Amino acid sequence: MLQIAFIRENQEKVVKALAKKHMDAKAIVEEIVQTDDLRRSSQAELENTLAESNKLSKDIGEMMKNGEKSKAEILKQKTVQLRELGKELSEKVDALANEITQKLYLLPNLPADIVPEGKTPEENLNVFEEGDVPKLHEGALPHWELVKKYDIIDFELGNKITGAGFPVYKGKGAKLQRALITYFLDKNTDAGYFEYQVPHLVNEASAYGTGQLPDKDGQMYHDATDDLYLIPTAEVPVTNIFRDVILSENELPVKCTGYTPCFRREAGSYGAHVRGLNRLHQFDKVEIVRVEHPEKSYEALDEMVEHVKDIMRELKLPYRILRLCGGDMSFASALTYDFEVFSTAQDRWLEISSVSNFETFQANRLKLRFKDKDGKNQLAHTLNGSSLALPRVLAGILENYQTPEGIVVPEVLRKYTGFDIIN
Repeated sequence: MLQIAFIRENQEKVVKALAKKHMDAKAIVEEIVQTDDLRRSSQAELENTLAESNKLSKDIGEMMKNGEKSKAEILKQKTVQLRELGKELSEKVDALANEITQKLYLLPNLPADIVPEGKTPEENLNVFEEGDVPKLHEGALPHWELVKKYDIIDFELGNKITGAGFPVYKGKGAKLQRALITYFLDKNTDAGYFEYQVPHLVNEASAYGTGQLPDKDGQMYHDATDDLYLIPTAEVPVTNIFRDVILSENELPVKCTGYTPCFRREAGSYGAHVRGLNRLHQFDKVEIVRVEHPEKSYEALDEMVEHVKDIMRELKLPYRILRLCGGDMSFASALTYDFEVFSTAQDRWLEISSVSNFETFQANRLKLRFKDKDGKNQLAHTLNGSSLALPRVLAGILENYQTPEGIVVPEVLRKYTGFDIIN
């Protein structure tokens, strides 16, 4: 959530920056400032009313001491009126503050200066590419046919049990999935990330805290009975560990990792590009989350990108990194790098990770602060990244590592699987 003080002082800058995310924010920014003007004037009136009431209370005390009861009674009537007025003004100030908050929830984060212009994924900037695309044998198959051939993932069974987008992993497919999760967690903890196992359901405050609500309300699974949301990513519960927390400066950086299943309605998704593992309603993901000093968050973002690079190199998968344009960025992000693996059998790139800096946007919602060297509370910066999202990584492995004899397991995973080929 953007800070109201920043918006007041930088109205034109905010409107111009949000235009890069293709939002016409002029009207809502003006409404926010006007509502805040009214809140400020009402707050000043409230403070004056309370000050006058306090002064009269002291005067009444002095009059009672001096035996001026009739004068004191007159002033008592006035204090009653002032208390009633103070109550009305207090309720008005609270209502205006809530109205401002609800409007602020509708504003996305400002994109960083280096975010490229653009509306569509085709306008993202390719900043890095590495790895050799394998030459597959004649008759090579896409992963949705490979999993059926080797009986390792069953989409039809998942559809029977739940519905489309909920696959069942079987045998060596289940073990390969588990191997990837363990490998990712080991890589993250070896790099200094502290592991958490977190709930898969969160309350409304948590969903608002990281920016999923109200922006992604229609994409989240919601249990209306208990008013809980199935998580779309481990970012939500892990980051909310630090909601309403004040850290000391020497506790920074905070580095966390966690594995969870993720649940997304993916409303409106259809077509050939969502076949197989390309897009699911339930999938597994290992996440990294950082809480950083504002002066060091972009250095941390670069470290996170290098960390995911290292994983891709060990998996020996061809990949590229995109700096997302304004129109393809998430609601809460200030800068995002997407990792994509090349699917040789599909002849297309598949997104497998997003690494983002949110600056103070989430921290302001979360009231996540740190005490600086001068003893003042400052908003921290939050970052997160997939390391990694499993379905498309698995699709990339199945397609790029296929041979006429079977699917070879990447060498780095063999100590976790206990086998080196699926056949």
